[in-house]
Amino acid sequence: MSAAASPTISLARPPLPELRRKAQWMALLMLAVAIHVLESSLPGLGPWFKPGLANIVTLVALVMLGPKEALMLAVARVFVGSLFIGTLFTPTFVMSLSGALAAGLVMLAAWRFIPGISLIGISLLGSVAHMLMQFLIVETLFIQQQALYYLLPPFLLVAAATGWLNGAAAHYITDRLRAKSPAPEAAHG
Repeated sequence: MSAAASPTISLARPPLPELRRKAQWMALLMLAVAIHVLESSLPGLGPWFKPGLANIVTLVALVMLGPKEALMLAVARVFVGSLFIGTLFTPTFVMSLSGALAAGLVMLAAWRFIPGISLIGISLLGSVAHMLMQFLIVETLFIQQQALYYLLPPFLLVAAATGWLNGAAAHYITDRLRAKSPAPEAAHG
C-alpha cells in the first residue's frame, strides 16, 4: 500500500464552544446522577414516589443547552444512576426510565409548542407525565390490577407539588446563571 493511499487521521481540535457545551453537559450529568443516587437513599413519600430533584438539572439543561441535550441527560442520568445504585434492568429501572422518557418528551413538547410557558409549567407537566407513565407501567407489567388507579389522584397531587417546587428551583438557578454569565440562552424551538 503506497503512502498516498494510506488513510490520514485528522488531529484537529473541536471548536472551543463545542467543547464548552460538552463539558457543561457532562457536569450537569454528573450533578444529576449524584442527585439521583442521593435521592434513592432517602425515604420515599410512598411506593414509586420520590420528589424528582434530578429533574431540576434536566430543566437547567433545557435552558442552557437545548431540548436534545436535556432529553439525553434525563435518559443518561437514569442509566448511570441505576448502574451506581444497582437497579439497572430491574423493575425500578424500567419504571424510572419510562417515567423519565415520558416526562422528558412532554417537557420538550411544552418547551417547543407552548409559547411563553415557564419552567414551573414545564416541570408541572413533566412531573404529571412521569407519574402517569409509572402507574401505566406498574399496572401493565407488574401488578395488573386496575384498582391501583385509586391511588392515582393523591399521587398526582403530590407530583404536581414537587413539580412546582422543582420548576421554581430550576427557574431560580437559571436566572442566577444568566446573571453571572452572558452566554446566550438555548434556542426556544
